Amino acid sequence: RWRSDGRALRKLPVHMGLVVTEEEPSYADMASLVVWCMAVGISYVSVYDHNGIFKRNNSRLMDEILKQQQELLGLDCSKYAMEFANQDQDQVLNCQSTLKVLSPEDGKADIVKAAQDFCQLVAQQQRTHTDLDVNVLDNLLSSTNGFPDPDLVLKFGPVDSTLGFLPWHIRLTEIISLPSHLNISYEDFFSALHHYAACEQRWGK
Repeated sequence: RWRSDGRALRKLPVHMGLVVTEEEPSYADMASLVVWCMAVGISYVSVYDHNGIFKRNNSRLMDEILKQQQELLGLDCSKYAMEFANQDQDQVLNCQSTLKVLSPEDGKADIVKAAQDFCQLVAQQQRTHTDLDVNVLDNLLSSTNGFPDPDLVLKFGPVDSTLGFLPWHIRLTEIISLPSHLNISYEDFFSALHHYAACEQRWGK
């Protein structure tokens, strides 16, 4: 069912952000969302909460994802392998999807560090100030190295804000708000994908 659902959509995000603004994040529910992303064919997934709980407890989230991958996908599990791209270590499984777990330090703080790194390059005369453009800054940002900008963000919770999720990268991102990630159903998830597939993106025009 998963693959056919993905193929049935007019367009599918290449990179999906899952942003939790609630105070009590659920590892099991977030793992379900990640596995559903993998199963319908989304190549890159970012998980974010504004308190950095998922990132601090990264191994717990990964264990839950692997468990649910086995439960939900069963014998097909090998077709839906995932690479866990963490800053500290990479756990690579013959991957079709790549996951990053992010926190606020990967947002504004990462932009500040990128700016400092560029200034250092200018001071060392390896760059000039006229070299700075969008692509150069993108390459200096470590939090999303190798990731395209998110096409779609699912924001969970009552807060009408993404609370610092990748502020540089979501200029053209479609953001869909859902009441909660707690006990979310596959139908709710797929309905959001359907909404994204039907929307006309004008790219700021």
